[in-house]
Amino acid sequence: MRSSRWLPIAGWCVATATSIVLSSFALSPVLNAARADDELPDLDQLPAAEVAVTTTSPPAPAPAAPEHPAPSASSSTSEPSRAVPSKTRRKPSSKPAATTAPAPPATTRPSTTTENGWTVTMGDDGVKTYVRSFRCDGGQAVIKMTSAGTVALVTATPADGYTVQKTGSDTNLAIYFTSTARSFVLHAQWWNGAPLVEISEVGG
Repeated sequence: MRSSRWLPIAGWCVATATSIVLSSFALSPVLNAARADDELPDLDQLPAAEVAVTTTSPPAPAPAAPEHPAPSASSSTSEPSRAVPSKTRRKPSSKPAATTAPAPPATTRPSTTTENGWTVTMGDDGVKTYVRSFRCDGGQAVIKMTSAGTVALVTATPADGYTVQKTGSDTNLAIYFTSTARSFVLHAQWWNGAPLVEISEVGG
């Protein structure tokens, strides 16, 4: 039983060996022919070959290394330091306080009142001034008096056909409006602490 198990394997080995032997025998002429073609010829039978002489120039010398040593990798290039401007606080300049010129004293206008038809103004010196206008047929006159007793003629305007004339002093004043037919006189003076003016016709 054991011998019959190995018979197929033995037959396969015999067949494989036989095929190898037959293949080697069949390829032997081809291998011999290739070997004959590859044999080297005899050196005596080769023609003399021209030997080409080539002159080679010596290699150029390598450039000399620079004398300065190369910077080491550890050295780092540092940028030039920049000057940082110092920040200084400026003290505020002490300016003198602006002085305002004193305001001029306010001038008060004298108070104005009316007394018996007279316009009365009180002066800074306490003296009263009286002004009044008077009219008659001969013309118109504006008389001014003061509480100090002075009398003055401001204006005098005669009517048509009349002329005007002033006589007297600064304490007793007379104004004449005169025509060919009639005449009028205004008599002004300070009397008993008050102004007094009297109008009268002359030769009427």
